[in-house]
Amino acid sequence: MTSSREPSNTRELPIVTGIGSVANSSGTGSLLESPQHVLSTLESDGSRRWIRPSLSTGRLWKRRRVVAYALIAFFVALPHLRIGGKPIILLDITARQFTVLGHTFLPTDTPLLALGMVGLFLSVVLMTALSGRVWCGWGCPQTVYMEFLFRPIDRLFEGTVGRGGKPQKIIGPLKQLARFAIYTVFSMLLAHTFLAYFVGTDRLSQWIRSSPIDHPFAFLLMFGTTAAMLFDFLYFREQMCLIACPYGRFQSVMLDRRSLIVGYDYGRGEPRGKVSKKADASEQSKGDCVACNRCVAVCPTGIDIRDGLQMECINCTQCIDACNDVMRKVGRPEGLIRYTSQDELEQKPSGMLRPRTVLYPLLLAGVGIAFLAVLSTKYSFDARLLRAGGIPYTRGPKGELRNSLRVRLVNRSDEAQVYTITAPVPEGLAIDVVDESGLTLEPGATSVVPVMITLPSRLTARTGHIDATIQVDDQSGNSKTLEYRLLGPKN
Repeated sequence: MTSSREPSNTRELPIVTGIGSVANSSGTGSLLESPQHVLSTLESDGSRRWIRPSLSTGRLWKRRRVVAYALIAFFVALPHLRIGGKPIILLDITARQFTVLGHTFLPTDTPLLALGMVGLFLSVVLMTALSGRVWCGWGCPQTVYMEFLFRPIDRLFEGTVGRGGKPQKIIGPLKQLARFAIYTVFSMLLAHTFLAYFVGTDRLSQWIRSSPIDHPFAFLLMFGTTAAMLFDFLYFREQMCLIACPYGRFQSVMLDRRSLIVGYDYGRGEPRGKVSKKADASEQSKGDCVACNRCVAVCPTGIDIRDGLQMECINCTQCIDACNDVMRKVGRPEGLIRYTSQDELEQKPSGMLRPRTVLYPLLLAGVGIAFLAVLSTKYSFDARLLRAGGIPYTRGPKGELRNSLRVRLVNRSDEAQVYTITAPVPEGLAIDVVDESGLTLEPGATSVVPVMITLPSRLTARTGHIDATIQVDDQSGNSKTLEYRLLGPKN
């Protein structure tokens, strides 16, 4: 049966009447409809949605608290620890020196730095493939400090200690000022701890004790870092995880269907509805989810875990503790929300062993072996032979041959060193240092020393060259031998 109305090739278009509003053909205007939350921290009208999560002090939260305070102590103590007189970690960017576990790496350590970065990347990928975003919820400094330092301060001033959520009344100006002062103090402490990783505790303590006039740039650096910390934890907060941090977006390519996630058992929980401990016939068809929304109320990023795997989920397990608490109260089994995997939720075979969990460790082991192999060849100094510009050789007044070379030296030790250069092989070689000032180097310094090697012409008469060994020694007893081909005429 067909309609008597003829189809039209044109369609009515809305008439724009202003920003965010349209008018239909009849002339009535209305705002464009949008979801309730475009982002979990953004209301439908574009205003900021401030998240004040409730607190569920369950089993996993208590474990996270122990881990968090242990990590805070570790983060603060780490730049102060030493191995052989060197910091365990110091990323001195201005001096272009990285010290890790007592070893100092210079810009010339390109292979080591490259292997280290590849190893770090593979470690992150492997950890994500196995355990999902467990780092975000349990170990990330942003989460640790936000959830176990600054949110407790909020609850103290808002009168919600032990339960969280929105305060019952607006905080007065004096309390707001006091909270801001405490935030500033802790942000300053965190900023100084953060800078200690890059400038060292010795230099940092010197900056603290001296007047800002003596080091204005350092003072501005500390002031800027403190302001950045204050902005992050006072205002930006969970948006650091949702907007600024790229890790959540990368998880879609690093996770697979067997990776560990915090998930809601849809098959067990649906359909949702209120139930009691003694369920009657009308409640038999309902799932275990009682639609209490406690999992949403406790989420620090403001999402609903029942909507499935989401980028905003940081695996903090607050929804697990909250749901288990409700399940115990209504007499249902725990684990409606739990650590699981997508395959497990869909009743498919699951397990840790799969191609990527085999390939990634093998690649990581290969990178580790290569790193150790390169590290084993690392000397207390570097020495390289470079041919000088111009003609390859000259003749002396007695017919002897002279090859002009340059020795590039890098002092990797922590002490000033004086170097000597000799030519032990073959016999008959003589080496003269043109400029001996380059043989004395401060720690981390580099120099290029011009040298002249003299050899009898008979040594090159047969082939036009001779392979020689150049030896470089420092005053600490370290030695390095360099192979080089000296040139001459062929008879």
